[in-house]
Amino acid sequence: MPGKDFAAHKYVDGRGVFYLFPALCKGCGLCLEKCPVDTIGWTERTGFLGTSTPAPGFGDPCIACRLCEFVCPDCAIRIDKIAPDKTRVH
Repeated sequence: MPGKDFAAHKYVDGRGVFYLFPALCKGCGLCLEKCPVDTIGWTERTGFLGTSTPAPGFGDPCIACRLCEFVCPDCAIRIDKIAPDKTRVH
């Protein structure tokens, strides 16, 4: 699509790195509904339809379950899991 910027907004939260692609997000809210820890909320940034876009950091930390990624009908979300710190003594 000419003129579209497919750069992602990157958010690090809890156990995940949350990438939101605003050029694909229509602001449907399915990700907010399905998040088991209610970390996803609306931001001031807008998607391609001029609607608010989601981001983590509004509730408990992200557990990187990827439900938001799976339910997004437009593939506007990608979650990368953060590897646990194996050097930490428990």
